[in-house]
Amino acid sequence: MAIESSKGLLKERGVRLTRQRQILLELIDKTGEHLDAERLFQMAKEKDPKLNRVTVYRTLKMLKAGGLVDELDLMHYGGDQHYYETRLKQEHAHVICLRCGKVEEFFGEPLQRLRKQIESHFGFQVLLARTEVGGYCAHCQTLRAREVEELRLLTVAAGKPAAARAPSKRTRRS
Repeated sequence: MAIESSKGLLKERGVRLTRQRQILLELIDKTGEHLDAERLFQMAKEKDPKLNRVTVYRTLKMLKAGGLVDELDLMHYGGDQHYYETRLKQEHAHVICLRCGKVEEFFGEPLQRLRKQIESHFGFQVLLARTEVGGYCAHCQTLRAREVEELRLLTVAAGKPAAARAPSKRTRRS
């Protein structure tokens, strides 16, 4: 989304674009990352040391209510915090690695087809669609396969058949 279109939308709604609001909006729009409020605060504070957390949270609430940003949970990979991105981006799906937390964005015709199918099937007018897909990225699949093999070798070395012990579930890193 162009910052200029955000400025225009804020102006239409009678919201003044302060320097601090502009910093936050630019960070959300231009970093290419999905930022949570704390990370956004830390990055914004580098640009304006006078900025405080309250301003960040109030601005996020205002931008969200104004339809300029979306609040995402990204499958709660990192816990309960939310992440923010500009809403006026092209519709897309978030693909999240449940092991390392890497987030990719998928754009494409399949999403548009799904939207049309839902509208047709249910007689429903879709205004907003958020799609999240969780799994393991190629790198983490390799790591998991290596861990399973190491566990298999350990159980064989301990004299127990590999099927006797199920691999333990790894906890996600924050």
